[in-house]
Amino acid sequence: MNLKSFLNEEQDPKAVEKLLERIKGLLTSQETVEYIAVQKKPALNLSPDCIALTNRRIIFCRPKNFGLSMDFQDYSWVDIADCHIKEGILGATFMMRTTKNFSNMMDYLPKTQARKLYQFAQEIEEQMRNVRREKELETKRASAGGVTVNNATPIITQPQHFQQQKPSLIENEDPFALLQKLKSLMESGIISPEEFENKKNEILSRV
Repeated sequence: MNLKSFLNEEQDPKAVEKLLERIKGLLTSQETVEYIAVQKKPALNLSPDCIALTNRRIIFCRPKNFGLSMDFQDYSWVDIADCHIKEGILGATFMMRTTKNFSNMMDYLPKTQARKLYQFAQEIEEQMRNVRREKELETKRASAGGVTVNNATPIITQPQHFQQQKPSLIENEDPFALLQKLKSLMESGIISPEEFENKKNEILSRV
């Protein structure tokens, strides 16, 4: 990881270097650090708190024992409901809330860094909402037709992985029985009228 790439908004170089050393062991396969914000309190603080954003999660990093150890709290992007910032005279506070209504925050962040955190979070929040909606649909379809639900953690830099899986049609099944099944799926709200029409035309074209 290139240290200089995380110092664009005047982050404390020593704090970033120390965090990168500690965080390396936490990263999973294909996980990369995208941004780091460093707390800047008015008083002297030799071991400031930090927030690291990766392509999989938000990690709150709080040094303990005079910087000899560090406490990590991490939240997967797909579980985060919303993030926002509140700016004051002495900096800004970054706040986040999960879908299970658990919240975390960090104050005394330089405003430029807090805005970057917010901007990054906003860019993927809607994407994560779509992922959650697709998982809910997959769960409904699984209960209706035995479709396997994919529980893999999404990587936000690869949005093609989030494409919704449609239940496949059984080639040898009676077309009229299939139409009845599709109609009941549409009436239950599991598939849309447009999907029903497309599948109906596909089945009828094979009759």
